[in-house]
Amino acid sequence: MKPVIPKQHGAWAMLIIPFLLNVLLGNPKIGHIPLFLAWLFLYLSTYPFLMSLKKTKKQKEFIKSFVFFFLSALLFLLYPLLDEPRLIYFGLAMIPFFYINMYFSKQKQDRALLNDIIAVFIFGIGGLASYFYGTGIIDEKAVLIFLLIFLYFLGTIFYVKTMIREKKNVKYKYVSWAYHIGLQAVFIIIGQFGFALSYLFSTIRAIILYGKKVSIKTIGITEILSSVFFTIIIILVLI
Repeated sequence: MKPVIPKQHGAWAMLIIPFLLNVLLGNPKIGHIPLFLAWLFLYLSTYPFLMSLKKTKKQKEFIKSFVFFFLSALLFLLYPLLDEPRLIYFGLAMIPFFYINMYFSKQKQDRALLNDIIAVFIFGIGGLASYFYGTGIIDEKAVLIFLLIFLYFLGTIFYVKTMIREKKNVKYKYVSWAYHIGLQAVFIIIGQFGFALSYLFSTIRAIILYGKKVSIKTIGITEILSSVFFTIIIILVLI
C-alpha cells in the first residue's frame, strides 16, 4: 500500500514550528522525540481521513492510509502519555476544532478562510502540548508563544491567498497589507521591537511579492525562509 500524503505543503511549517518553539523555549526532554513522531503521524492521518469523508473512487485507499498513520501515532504516543497522562486533555481540546475541519471537508471547502484559521489553532494546541510535556505547566510564556505563532501563521494565510487563490481579489491584498503593517506598528508602539523584527521578513514578502508572477515553488521557498527567520528571532527574544 502506498500511503496517501497530505498535499498542503505549507502546513508542514505549521506542524513543526509550534512544536519546535515550545520544546526549545520550554524544557526539552527525550520523550519529546516520540511525542513529535506521534504528532507527525497524527497530522498525516488527518488528510486521508478528511478525504474519506468525500465520495471518491479512492475512498478505500484513504481509509487504509488513515488507519496506518493513526495506529502509528498511537504507538509513538504510548511513552509520552504514560509519562504524562494529562497530555490527553490537549487531544480532547482539539476535537471540537477538528469537527469544524470535518464540516468544511464534507462541503468541499477545505481552503475556506475559517477552516485555515481553525487549522492554525489546532497546530497551536499541539505546540502547547509540547511545552506542557516539558514543563508540566501552561504559564504566561506558553500563552505568549501560542499567540505569537498564531499571529504569524494568520498573516501567512492572508499572504498565500493573495498569491494563489485570491490573487485577483484586491480586498485580500488590502487585508493582508493592513494586517502585516498593523501588526508591526502595534509591536513598535508597545516597545516590543524584537517581536516586530520577527515579523519583518513576512511583512516585506507580503508587500513586495504581491502582483508578481511567482511560481508555487518560489512561494514555498520564501515561506521556508520567512518561517526560519521568525523562529530564530523568537528564540533569541524569549530564550
